[in-house]
Amino acid sequence: MVSGGPELDDKGIRYQEVPELLEGVKPVLEEVEAETPNGSTPGSASEVRLTRRRWVIVFLFSSYSLCNAFQWIQYGSINNIFGDFYDVTTFAIDWLSMCYMITYIPLLFPVAWLLDKKGLRTIALAGSALNCLGAWVKLGSMKPHLFPVTVLGQIICSMAQVFILGMPSRIASVWFGSNEVSTACSIAVFGNQLGIAVGFLLPPILVPNLKDKGQLAYHISIMFFMTATVATALFILVIFVFREKPQFPPSRARALVSSAAPEEYSYMQSIFRLLCNINFILLIISYGLNTGCFYALSTLLNRVVIHHYPGEEVNAGRIGLTIVVAGMVGALITGIWLDKTKMYKVTTLVVYVMSLVGLVIYTFTLDLGHLWVVFVTAGALGFFMTGYLPLGFEFAVELTYPESEGTSSGLLNVSAQIFGILFTIGQGQIIENFGTRAGNLFLCSFLLLGTIITGKQALSNVPSPDSRTLFARLAL
Repeated sequence: MVSGGPELDDKGIRYQEVPELLEGVKPVLEEVEAETPNGSTPGSASEVRLTRRRWVIVFLFSSYSLCNAFQWIQYGSINNIFGDFYDVTTFAIDWLSMCYMITYIPLLFPVAWLLDKKGLRTIALAGSALNCLGAWVKLGSMKPHLFPVTVLGQIICSMAQVFILGMPSRIASVWFGSNEVSTACSIAVFGNQLGIAVGFLLPPILVPNLKDKGQLAYHISIMFFMTATVATALFILVIFVFREKPQFPPSRARALVSSAAPEEYSYMQSIFRLLCNINFILLIISYGLNTGCFYALSTLLNRVVIHHYPGEEVNAGRIGLTIVVAGMVGALITGIWLDKTKMYKVTTLVVYVMSLVGLVIYTFTLDLGHLWVVFVTAGALGFFMTGYLPLGFEFAVELTYPESEGTSSGLLNVSAQIFGILFTIGQGQIIENFGTRAGNLFLCSFLLLGTIITGKQALSNVPSPDSRTLFARLAL
């Protein structure tokens, strides 16, 4: 049995729960933050409270994550239109999406270190500020010869993404009770997914496929100005609303962390321990394969749909919307299911297998000539493939406890970015030379590999219960 050990808090320290140390910790549900009764010190280990502000925090984070994700896909969803406006190739427009993936890789570790050392508020301010700045820079690219300016704005937004992707599991852990963390993580990831959905839906509506570049510039400027306005409003809200942590710990584990004496924490040693965890390494690979396929499908969706259904830019966006919205429903259901059952291994395997099945069906029905069939198959694919994203974050925390949530999430995202770049380039070249079916089968082969790896994990001795709340009663 485990008797206790270090856990990572906002300062980098973590202690595992032990029944003896948790005696006297009283869970108290409060609708609002209030002074602790009986003269106890706020945040002490004797008080555990849930506050309404936790929902404000997670929805504010989701909102500026939404805005950032919208800016990622706003070019790819109307790839052909932006290519004509700036007189560049479709591959050049693809790079406006892929720069999000490239920027993330070298900046992950510095930003994850900042998250551990400076905490949530600093990272939230940096992410929302960069997202706002990038949106305003793009407004200076309203001429066909100013493509480098829009590239600069997109690079700034891609830097903001680095400050966003690693936060969902940390917000869930710091602000939410032990029976809410999976649901809270799903909500936090929702913002990013909803942003992608809006990025598929709005650009084809706001920017019609016009030949007159003057009129086209006008429509593009409307979209960029709306984005910049929203990003600015969200940045201001983060300044005044976002807090580092609640006044009272939301769970017994956090109450114990608050009362524990600090110890020295090594960020590099934490990374080394994670990279020596074979089950986590397998998850890094399987998560990267699944999410990389999603990135490639999203980036190239406009090109694929237009190839089979010319002139259907708006419906191509709606198909992308269907994929993401179905995935959001899948993520919500998965989060609730995990909070109630803690069946991480089985759930992960089932979702992964269904992602593979969905992609195979999508591949062989894409060219039937019926858009409604594409909507149905794309929705089924999105339900499982996109729904896997928050599941991967939460499973990583279970596999790596008591290491930092931000570090484990960051390593997952690095894998996703690397595979996303490789798959986007590879599938794009295959589509150009061999057609869309061959390109999709290329992705199917890697999802099959990910399914095999996930199956190996499901049969291994990996902890399934919620180790963050039951750690003292389980032998992991």
